[in-house]
Amino acid sequence: MNFAYGHMLWLLLVVPPLLLGFFWWAGRDRQRRMTQFIEARLLPGLTSGVSPTRQKVRFAMLTAAVTLLLIALARPQWGFTWEESKQKGLDIVVAIDTSKSMLAEDIAPNRLARAKLAALDLMQQAKSDRLGLVAFAGGAFLQCPLTIDDNAFRQSVEALDVNIIPQGGTAVAEAVTTALTAFKEGDNFKVLVLFTDGEDNDENAVSAAQAAAKEGMKIFTIGIGTAEGELLRVKDAKGRTDYIRDTEGNVVKSRLNEGLLQQIAGATEGGFYLPMRGAKTIDALYEKGLAPLPKSEGQEKLVKRMHERYHWPLGLAMAFLLIEMLMPERKRDKQAGNKELPRSNSPAQDKAAHAPVSRVTAAMILGLGLSVLPFTGIASPASAMKDYSAGQYTNALTEYERLLAEQTKAQKPEDPRLHFNAGTAAFRATNYPAALQHFNSVLAAPDIRLQQKAYYNLGNTQFRLGQAAEDLDKLQEAWEEAIKQYQHAVMLDKADQSATFNLAWVESAVEQIKLMRELAKRAKAEADAATRQRNYRRALEIMEQIMQGNLAAKPFEDFTKKLKDIDAITNPRQP
Repeated sequence: MNFAYGHMLWLLLVVPPLLLGFFWWAGRDRQRRMTQFIEARLLPGLTSGVSPTRQKVRFAMLTAAVTLLLIALARPQWGFTWEESKQKGLDIVVAIDTSKSMLAEDIAPNRLARAKLAALDLMQQAKSDRLGLVAFAGGAFLQCPLTIDDNAFRQSVEALDVNIIPQGGTAVAEAVTTALTAFKEGDNFKVLVLFTDGEDNDENAVSAAQAAAKEGMKIFTIGIGTAEGELLRVKDAKGRTDYIRDTEGNVVKSRLNEGLLQQIAGATEGGFYLPMRGAKTIDALYEKGLAPLPKSEGQEKLVKRMHERYHWPLGLAMAFLLIEMLMPERKRDKQAGNKELPRSNSPAQDKAAHAPVSRVTAAMILGLGLSVLPFTGIASPASAMKDYSAGQYTNALTEYERLLAEQTKAQKPEDPRLHFNAGTAAFRATNYPAALQHFNSVLAAPDIRLQQKAYYNLGNTQFRLGQAAEDLDKLQEAWEEAIKQYQHAVMLDKADQSATFNLAWVESAVEQIKLMRELAKRAKAEADAATRQRNYRRALEIMEQIMQGNLAAKPFEDFTKKLKDIDAITNPRQP
């Protein structure tokens, strides 16, 4: 048996003992007052017929009713059913090149690591789509079938390395063929996203793409690497670095083959090629290529629905309260009809002296139960979860915030799980300020695991804010804040590999930003030196070189423009 609000059970250690203590005190106080105002010789006549045992039974029933109401408020759950939730989305197979050419470091940290990060970024963008994974080198195999389980896809991507396929080389055609087998018969759209440097060894990639196009597949190719290329390095078992060499002993240099990747993508209708440049490549891929495609209805993962059992303790509590109200304190006297009792000993007066205690208590308990239990039913996040599963994240966020507002209005403590779900919906809806607000509200939760997840999601949110930053200072500031959140997540759960990986990656990215700043400052100093020597042409060449693809050089744009103007005056072009 589970309890949805298990923390309510702690009240069982406080409320029933307090109630029993109150009844004991009330009985003693009643006896003391009676001895003060009634003569001792009249007291036996006034209390004749009163049963102490019945009084104790009534008090026990009230205490049992309160106990059962507290258990009902904790929402006991026993048994469950599995329910399927349907959603609309695309079927996307991601193919990642794991050949040794992907060890080239012309894109930091290297081509394979960058491709894996891009695949995980696509997973965040895909939202309600199903994703599959194909790893390929000299051969290809389906690493992860089409699934909506983000954890399964993430683990499959993180497991990729250059040794996962023993056969060397790059067989793009086999990757396309293997990806085609991952789709079911009759699917309208088959989408393949290919991450590779384009160094193909079998020369059948274009024909394989043309054959896949006839089967209805759309191929989007992402070029990993640079046209200039990079010498391939590898570390041996002792950690020593050496260059990869061909059969003749020559050092191998790998280059990005953009022409082949453009031909592969162009062989399918609607497919296109994108080079991996900056942080917006995957955003552009999804917005321009994948989002416009019609989404088909697929199967959502099974959702475990617990059976609510609170009505059983609630029903027993109501029964105890009803019996307590109907049970008289006096024993039934068979001669009561023939015996004339004094007015002061009338049952009506005696009952009036006691009943308010039990009835007021019962009213308070019933009021509490009736005010909280319906709220539990109304505040069920089922509708919010339904919107979330359907990809309507803004609606889900609105629903969760409405539930939190109802808790605040009822002066109840806000459930941190609602804040966590609201933050997740806001993150999916790219409403990052709202996500930060809700995830920060979770940090005070007593559940350490929930805190750890909130810290991890705060790190992801800060990373996204950094990606959307307009200048390098804001980007660095957001990513440094993301590092702090990831550090908290790792501190709470050292076994969280995702948090550890994200922490290392963002720390590396921030160090690269600092290095870019330092290089830009050095280049600016060299340009200043050339300017002082009136070598304006050399100063302009230096600045134009660092301005290409270096965000850290953006503050020097005005200086570069002035150098252009001066160079145009001092070194006019010949007609």
